[in-house]
Amino acid sequence: MPIVSHNPPELFPPYRGYSHATEVRGDSRLLVISGLNGYLADGVTLPESFQAQGDLIWQYMGALLRSAGMDYGHLVSLRTYLADPADDEANVQLRLKYLGGHRPSSTVICCRLLDPRWKLEVEAMAAT
Repeated sequence: MPIVSHNPPELFPPYRGYSHATEVRGDSRLLVISGLNGYLADGVTLPESFQAQGDLIWQYMGALLRSAGMDYGHLVSLRTYLADPADDEANVQLRLKYLGGHRPSSTVICCRLLDPRWKLEVEAMAAT
């Protein structure tokens, strides 16, 4: 199942770790991942740092992808909610760390999150 990035020259250059649009062609399976936060496995403890929460979120996403027979390369869309816009660069670095050269469609929204301790929340879609 081909996944094709679309970054036509009529649009502004895509940001790092980003594609303007991602197309899934042919018969496929779609995995929709709910917003993930950085709680530890006990569901109560939350690391204080952005980096620690972000690494947990990406590791959880990896586990969900594997449970569906997928990996990070199957991601076609990401939506990240940041509690503080100052964490944008750290968020970009997390995407680059876990995605390497893979560039799914991506949106970052700065907003107040449900729990004031959350630094970020990430939802995703993956396809095969």
